[in-house]
Amino acid sequence: MNQQLKLSVTALALAFGGFASAQDVQVVKIGHVAPVSGAQAHYGKDNENGVRMALEDINAQNITIGGKKVRFEIQAEDDAADPKQGTAAAQKLCDAKVAGVVGHLNSGTTIPASKVYNDCGIPHVTGAATNPNLTKPKYDTTFRIIANDDALGAALANYAAKTLKLKKVAVIDDRTAYGQGVAEVFKRVAKANGMQIVDEQFTNDKATDFMAILTAIKAKAPDSVFYGGMDPQAGPMLRQMEQLGMGKVKYFGGDGICTSEIAKLAAGAKTLENVVCAEGGASLAKMPGGTAWKKRYDEKYPGQFQVYSPYTYDATFVLVDAMKRANSIDPKKYIPELKKSNFKGVTSTIAFEANGEIKNPASTLYVYKDGKKTPL
Repeated sequence: MNQQLKLSVTALALAFGGFASAQDVQVVKIGHVAPVSGAQAHYGKDNENGVRMALEDINAQNITIGGKKVRFEIQAEDDAADPKQGTAAAQKLCDAKVAGVVGHLNSGTTIPASKVYNDCGIPHVTGAATNPNLTKPKYDTTFRIIANDDALGAALANYAAKTLKLKKVAVIDDRTAYGQGVAEVFKRVAKANGMQIVDEQFTNDKATDFMAILTAIKAKAPDSVFYGGMDPQAGPMLRQMEQLGMGKVKYFGGDGICTSEIAKLAAGAKTLENVVCAEGGASLAKMPGGTAWKKRYDEKYPGQFQVYSPYTYDATFVLVDAMKRANSIDPKKYIPELKKSNFKGVTSTIAFEANGEIKNPASTLYVYKDGKKTPL
């Protein structure tokens, strides 16, 4: 065989070898669902960024599962914070046979979607939805890695009554599963602590004008207002409270309002300084890997950080860690390992109760100093 022919045969063998090894890499899809359109898109994009960053870090590890090299890809869906769109997105991920799902953001979308995932046998891990009802059905496929509203609502009510010694509170909620749920817990614990609920008002998660309900509340002279809902409503509400001369009234809310975005949405209203909000988990500075992780996140996604991306980052790792331990990407095989998780994440060490709730959940209260969210 002449030299030239030898070289051609070698080149051909190398090309086919390269082709074969490329074929040996198995692509595994991880689903993500959150609102990436509409008024809550800033939360959804932050959540999605957390998953994308995790998958990049995971793929850099060149993982082998079941004897095959695996490359993970995101299948990202938008539920626009709408329950119907949430279940449609869940069904789409089931039909696509993704290996697992991170999501959703809102309790109102996560709760109905959880049944869809249960029916098709795909696990989902939420790092954002906090309504306690999510884990009540005890689905094998539902997991949460953040404190639920029982912890958040109670922490806020205890702080209002015991630390700030407030006496009269008006409660507003946006009638979503999240807003209503956290408001109910706050009310129950506030009453148990001797606080008087002087008024209860309702709005919705699309509203921006709260003058009528705030005027009604002002007449009852509360020393505090609790709002169960998200920051697209809380920001304008704070502006309107200032306009109505309610500048001395404390303003409480759960993780839905506990964002950096609320400072922009309040547009310089002094009432931002009255806000006390609660978030599941430790503050970034107290998370095991929080500070270093946040530095990397900000380099990759400047100005996009909100609340939950460290949790969606960890949720992605928790799913993949269970697959590695089960040596399988088949949900039926790795769900038992997911239940036994003891994963040292950025946010905390993640282990689950029998119903899918995180063990030993932490929560942190925040205030706003000079427009910056600051842990108490």
